[in-house]
Amino acid sequence: MTKTQSKTPISVEVQENNAYFKEHIGMGTGSFDIGVRKIKVVNKEVNVYFLNGLCDTAYIIQLLKELINIDPKGQESTPHALSLIENKLAHQSVSKVKNLDETVDKLLSGVIVFLIEGEDTGIAVDVRSYPGRQPQEPDTEKVVRGARDGYTENLIVNTGLTRRRIRDERLRNEILQIGERSKTDVCISYIKDVADPGLVEVLKKELQAIEIDGLTMADKTIEEFIVKQGFNPYPLVRYTERPDVAANHLLEGHVIIMVDTSPSVIITPTTFFHHVQHAEEYRQAPAVGTFLRWVRFIGIMASIFLLPLWFLFVKEPSLLPEVLSFIGPNEESSIPVIVQIFLADIGIEFLRMAAIHTPTPLSTAMGLIAAALIGQIAIDVGLFVPEVILYVSIAAIGSFATPSYELSVANKIIRLVLLVFVAIFKTPGFIIACTAYLLFLASIRSLNTPYLWPFIPFNASALWQIIVRTSVPGAKLRPSIVHPQNQHKQPK
Repeated sequence: MTKTQSKTPISVEVQENNAYFKEHIGMGTGSFDIGVRKIKVVNKEVNVYFLNGLCDTAYIIQLLKELINIDPKGQESTPHALSLIENKLAHQSVSKVKNLDETVDKLLSGVIVFLIEGEDTGIAVDVRSYPGRQPQEPDTEKVVRGARDGYTENLIVNTGLTRRRIRDERLRNEILQIGERSKTDVCISYIKDVADPGLVEVLKKELQAIEIDGLTMADKTIEEFIVKQGFNPYPLVRYTERPDVAANHLLEGHVIIMVDTSPSVIITPTTFFHHVQHAEEYRQAPAVGTFLRWVRFIGIMASIFLLPLWFLFVKEPSLLPEVLSFIGPNEESSIPVIVQIFLADIGIEFLRMAAIHTPTPLSTAMGLIAAALIGQIAIDVGLFVPEVILYVSIAAIGSFATPSYELSVANKIIRLVLLVFVAIFKTPGFIIACTAYLLFLASIRSLNTPYLWPFIPFNASALWQIIVRTSVPGAKLRPSIVHPQNQHKQPK
């Protein structure tokens, strides 16, 4: 049904409603999981519609017992069957439905619906029980010390995990349905007196304007609609599966987007430096957190610039001072160094993809085989010089040390581009490519947020908090980049 079509009213004849369900959702003919239970209540025929697999059967049985046990004496001629049945449904989530289209939407999401003979209004009871896993620590955001719960594929569980950490009456969880066919639940979370109202309205309008059959890729599809990334490899929103990270960003003034069926939530707006933070830094003392942050920064820089810089020294050894003259291959190879670098880099990508698609007990053995056999034999037969393997491995470790997976892949693409420029133009190519890279990052805006803030435009106090992990009592102001309504984190 398109948005311009009129709604089909609920018929007072339950047989007509059954015919509608048979025609539109295949009840009894094409969809085995859609069922109906017919009972008599105060001499009225009541049809209970349900969807197997998404409903809690125990609750349905209990509700049916409540209705069947209604004493029919003195109720034969009651004109208030709807009110009587609604009052007997012992459940906290009971609502009315006004038309069959709304009834179908609720039914297909796992809500049971009661349609009563002689009534043009139905009753919906939310007894959904979606199949899924329990909250557990995300594999990509592990910490040595800290919470072990993580978001799941269940939207209700995810909002509950956030509410557990922020018990503020001003926390808002607004829900939308997106997708003409999937009708996926999408939740916008923000703190009313902290988040920028303009940002909240922009996100709502962007979400409501989405026209698509379904959100099969959940949050990733939402991201591509709201930020319009195109072929820019750099992530414009931040993903997290940790409720403590999401709660911290809500308190700073960010807006969170949760999508049902996805364990990752979207944090908006974000900058480049949001993608290099990790929860572990805030689970340790400020000095330790600062040390971890700097080690991570060095790893990220190495993943981008180490290989191109080493290759530049290989191409122009005269740039090296005397004390560093040992840098560069000591032996000639029949295969150009740039080809060796690309082969080794692509080989590491092969291993990464194979590790993802290989069962865990086998992936460890596969890594050992790749390191001990393939790598060593490749050096022995002359395919690679040892230094290529060394620097490619360091760059790969730097990529793995990057907290954001999306950022690490984008950095790898930039590294390969820098290598091509160095191979063609040598020193001028390296300088021009690095300058163009910096200008490219400076030109990116995510939801009208400068990507390199607080470096460009410059904000000294905010940049200090990125360089140094300050103690929580000392961080009294929220980041100005999110335009919070209340700038103070703590009461004056």
